[in-house]
Amino acid sequence: MKNPINIVKYSGDVVAFDVDKLINSLRRSQASEELIQQIVEQVEGQLYNGITTKKIYQMAFKMLKRKSRVSASKYKLKKAIMELGPSGFPFEKFVGKILEMEGFSTKVGVIVQGNCVQHEVDVIAQKENKHYMVECKYHSDQGRFCNVKIPLYIHSRFLDVEKQWEHQKGHEAKLHKGAVYTNTRFTTDAIQYGKCVGMLLSSWDYPRGNGLKDRIDKSGLHPLTALTTLTKAEKTKLLDEGIVLCKELHESPKLLEKIGIDKKRHKKILEDSEKLCSVHQ
Repeated sequence: MKNPINIVKYSGDVVAFDVDKLINSLRRSQASEELIQQIVEQVEGQLYNGITTKKIYQMAFKMLKRKSRVSASKYKLKKAIMELGPSGFPFEKFVGKILEMEGFSTKVGVIVQGNCVQHEVDVIAQKENKHYMVECKYHSDQGRFCNVKIPLYIHSRFLDVEKQWEHQKGHEAKLHKGAVYTNTRFTTDAIQYGKCVGMLLSSWDYPRGNGLKDRIDKSGLHPLTALTTLTKAEKTKLLDEGIVLCKELHESPKLLEKIGIDKKRHKKILEDSEKLCSVHQ
């Protein structure tokens, strides 16, 4: 039996390479099993002790992009959400869009009066008797987690806002909740505290089976930063126009012309954005 290859994660932790994790991440991109096998064989042939997960991702992404642009876009989903920075505001808009797709009416970036002071709230979401105050915590570094201080702080702000909401007409039967959405992960303490006080927590892979990655796959709401057919500068221009989704780009193709993209490239960009919008159950 061969000795396991140790790899270095974004967090700095050293773990044994697990081929099943690579296979599962490639399957999520909906690449063919034949292509997945080819990529796995090539990656395994280039492994060495101390290789980073970032390097493994780059190798797999490069191979995938050569064979299937759309699969490559789906494979880079986590990185694409990282690219919604650096201000974090596009991530707030993105979270608002996900909640809208799930039937909520939303307001992004609003000032809310609490019982004691005013609060700037990232997203207010309402559906039927549900009324949520959502704080978005965007990190440009995958190794940065949301620790317990974040839900502690957000919950104290929520309690101040909730006191004020309870005085408003028609709020007697509403279910008020505070929520934290992050594009990375929560520490164990943060999840424990959130559960204890009844907060809604959503991260890249939490709650299990219903984290951001799962909700994006179910809804087809891929960020436009996932597109491999756009340059970084073009993505920035579209984000500056307030566009965060492939879906929005597909529905407003004139935006490509507006930001100065050559018409010859429009077809490929729009084809990829349409495929990314399609929902696979």
